[in-house]
Amino acid sequence: MNILEKINSPADLRILAQDNLPVLAQQIRKFIIEKVSQTGGHLAPSLGAVELTLALHYCYNTPEDKIVWDVGHQAYTHKIITGRRERFSTIRQHGGLSGFPRISESEYDNFSVGHASTSISAALGLATGRDLLKQKSAVVAVIGDGSMSGGLALEGLNNMGSSATAMTVVLNDNEMSISKNVGALSKYLTRVITDKRYNRLKNSVWDLLGDRSSVGKGLREMIRTVDTTLKHILIPGKLFEDMGLRYIGPIDGHDLGEMIKIFKFLKEESTGPVLVHVVTKKGKGYPFAEANATKFHGVSKFSPETGDLIKGGSNSLSYSGVFGKTMVELGKTNKNLVAITAAMPDGTGLNEFRDTFPERFFDVGIAEGHAVTFAAGLALKGLRPVVAIYSSFLQRAYDQIMQDVALDNTNVIFCIDRAGLVGDDGPTHHGNFDISYLCTVPGAVVMAPRDEKELRDMMFTAVEYSGGPVFIRYPRGFGPGSTCDADFEKIEIGVPQTIKNGSHIALISLGDMYGDVCGVRELLADQGIEATLVDARFAKPLNTAFYEQIFSNHSIVAAFENNTVAGGFGSAVLSFSAQLDHRPKFLSFGLPDRFVSHGDNSKIKAELGLTPQAMAEKIITVLKAESLELKTNM
Repeated sequence: MNILEKINSPADLRILAQDNLPVLAQQIRKFIIEKVSQTGGHLAPSLGAVELTLALHYCYNTPEDKIVWDVGHQAYTHKIITGRRERFSTIRQHGGLSGFPRISESEYDNFSVGHASTSISAALGLATGRDLLKQKSAVVAVIGDGSMSGGLALEGLNNMGSSATAMTVVLNDNEMSISKNVGALSKYLTRVITDKRYNRLKNSVWDLLGDRSSVGKGLREMIRTVDTTLKHILIPGKLFEDMGLRYIGPIDGHDLGEMIKIFKFLKEESTGPVLVHVVTKKGKGYPFAEANATKFHGVSKFSPETGDLIKGGSNSLSYSGVFGKTMVELGKTNKNLVAITAAMPDGTGLNEFRDTFPERFFDVGIAEGHAVTFAAGLALKGLRPVVAIYSSFLQRAYDQIMQDVALDNTNVIFCIDRAGLVGDDGPTHHGNFDISYLCTVPGAVVMAPRDEKELRDMMFTAVEYSGGPVFIRYPRGFGPGSTCDADFEKIEIGVPQTIKNGSHIALISLGDMYGDVCGVRELLADQGIEATLVDARFAKPLNTAFYEQIFSNHSIVAAFENNTVAGGFGSAVLSFSAQLDHRPKFLSFGLPDRFVSHGDNSKIKAELGLTPQAMAEKIITVLKAESLELKTNM
């Protein structure tokens, strides 16, 4: 019997006999594996959270009761059972379902997520708002053990414990394993503390002892001391209890019966903050994902039968791979070079550096702000730290960049992966703001390579530079395939490179837009329009002498960037031109001043008018308005 086909909402789930839930869990796993193999996505985290998700929706009256997911990469089962099963094959596709919970997508998505460590703070806000409005509903935050390393999660826990607000945090621990002895003892203790009769008896005895003579008070103090000591020894969650949270667990996150019993108890009886510690297996039910959860965390299309990834057409190194290889090369000649990442050694390409120089590699967990300040401390001791963080994640460390690095002009190098459009992960992961916010950093050098070789040369230049913080941004995926084995060449700070000269218009490209801009130039040439082609290399500083000459020699200038046009590279160039007596007509091509949806990058660019054809047509329209004689065959 296909139970899944009958589940169109959590209400359908709650009318099922509990004995049917394990069968449903198996069907959901099969469904997720089948669909994600065709689209790619976050497979291992979602497979590990199937039973947990079913237990939560089975016990809580969603959507009235609120479930807040941390990051959201484990929420595929949640999407499937909340009315999105029929559209699940569109997940992360252009115009389809988001890969993460989004408020705009479903009433069951109570907070839009994509970054880590936010769930506790958001859920506490929902719970406190509920109390202020005198409403009745449960609030549950689901957070992974990795996200617990983020400072925001600890801030939320601290506030939650002191507020005594009724809400539950589910700590989804998919790294720990429970030994039989500890598991049995934990299960026994959990049964005791969730037993209504035990709790009533305990409260009565406690109150009775407190009302007696000094002997009774002494007994009460002794019981408290013994209780505390035993908890320190036997209960892993004593830290949470000391913070003011009631701790339950660890429990088997694949044992539906145990979780349902605990969640039903908490929904009915809990009046304060609770943390439930569940242990799950990443990739549960799919042997390939269980054996290599890292590979199947966020995966491209793959064969369900073999687990083999279906690779794209390029056999060259990705930008992340080029960065990683270059780090090893530079590390061999510079003994002070150290690498820092925030829980992303695989994604950033630092695995080889980690294996080659383990004493000079630091993974600080999901703690981007700490990574930056930690790097500043290393730099002040004369080391040369390289911080490798995704563009959208680096936003979380803006204050540390400003106050802890830039304020004293400290020599920290930032290698910013996933800059610009990232495709299927969408608005929470697009790196379309970094140029805008980094260009506000006083004394910063902000670079963007047009190809793999230029990335290597920029890294070499940054290591040799000692004038303050350096930021190098590069995109997700593959470049044009330029050589990566040539000798390093030092780049003069701030100086662009003129690739080709023309008389009608100047095309100034920053970073990976270069390939598209070359296409624009070819289309313009077909119309008899001669264009100067410039590789800007630097968003900051701007070489004023170079740009003054460009403006004086061209009546029209166009800037191109894989960043929002608001406050971006084009905005900086335009601002500079305002200081000149001769100000040419200026066009700026980049991402819009809004959050861009998910989907294939080529489709997003077409939608935004950022294909070579669309950009060339816009330029020709402007040139016609400027009365330039053109051919009419375009």
